[in-house]
Amino acid sequence: MIENPYGLPDHRSRATDAAVALALLGCSLPGSLITLPGHDPLVAWWPGVALTGVACGALPWRRGCPRSVTAVAVACATAVSALGYVLTVLLLGPLMVALHSLAVRTDRRTANTFAFSGIALLVSAALLFGPGDEPLILKLFGPAAWLLLPTALGTMTRLRLACLEAVRARAEAAERTREEEARHRVTAERMRIARDLHDVVAHHLLLANLQAGAVGRMLPARPGEAAKIAVELAGTTSSALRELRATVGLLRQDGDPPPTDHGPGRHADKEPEPTPGLGHLPELAASFRHVGLTVSLTTEGVVRPLSAGTDLTAYRIVQEALTNVTKHTAVAAAEVRLAYGADSLCVTVVNGGTPRAHNSPAEQGGYGLVGMRERARSAGGRIRAGHLPQGGFQVVFELPCPPEDAAA
Repeated sequence: MIENPYGLPDHRSRATDAAVALALLGCSLPGSLITLPGHDPLVAWWPGVALTGVACGALPWRRGCPRSVTAVAVACATAVSALGYVLTVLLLGPLMVALHSLAVRTDRRTANTFAFSGIALLVSAALLFGPGDEPLILKLFGPAAWLLLPTALGTMTRLRLACLEAVRARAEAAERTREEEARHRVTAERMRIARDLHDVVAHHLLLANLQAGAVGRMLPARPGEAAKIAVELAGTTSSALRELRATVGLLRQDGDPPPTDHGPGRHADKEPEPTPGLGHLPELAASFRHVGLTVSLTTEGVVRPLSAGTDLTAYRIVQEALTNVTKHTAVAAAEVRLAYGADSLCVTVVNGGTPRAHNSPAEQGGYGLVGMRERARSAGGRIRAGHLPQGGFQVVFELPCPPEDAAA
């Protein structure tokens, strides 16, 4: 039920109802005096005015009780017809207003039921008690036309309001969808940046930790080798800082001002670090050589450029897989195989070492394997990881690599 279809405040609705009721009551006096041409009034004017006044008095409650008000208006109009008055719009005004309100606030079936019931009662009373010489067309078609008109207009108003409400609801739903999509994009971007930071920090800090430990062990007996590893440690930390700057630089927007403090030896006009990709795998493999892990790279198929997102995803997964090898297994060698297919790239990272006690990547609660799976899924690929029957651990992932990526 539509309580206030026109959106008027309560005090204005009450004032409007009172004005409508008074206007209809004023029209009932001339309506009760109308007779057929050449005929004197058969009934006094005041019964018709009184009955119409009762119907007008019920109209202010038509918003909350439209069925009851319409029933009262039908009963009064039927009594007016039975007294012998000529049924005109002046006497049927309260019933017309009640039917319009009923059609606006209820369903079509209810409105039509009241309208046709009222027509049947009015026509029956006019035929039984009305003037005998009154034209039949006035008795039959007059009440039908005057009652069907407000019912049809009320139904149209209700449908229009329902359409506007549906449009408003769709607009609100679309706004909520846009907000949810924006929150989803923000969450996805936050997770992507978190994965990048995890990969960079985990890889370089692990290498730095191993190199620092090696320096501490070799320094008393082999200071020369310790100094060499210390130099390599500086290179590892410098590489970590470069990748961190490149990752954090993705958070900046084109309109952001340049940083004011670049640190010693830094310059504001320095070009941003390139995004790593599979082309940087030889450098990545060389970085593990300082901690005693030899990484071999093999390629199958026709090498072709990848899209920037796929290239970065493949690099980060390989980086995390090799970091897990260093962290969780006692092994001196690992292999990275790249296999280019017709529309995909399959990468395998495998080692033949044995896991350290309670320290295999599949058993740890960290985010390494989780991050690799999320990266593969975000690029439209798939990944599997697990222990090999003959010993060792293997990570295999496949990323889409259609030929048009070369043009991207």
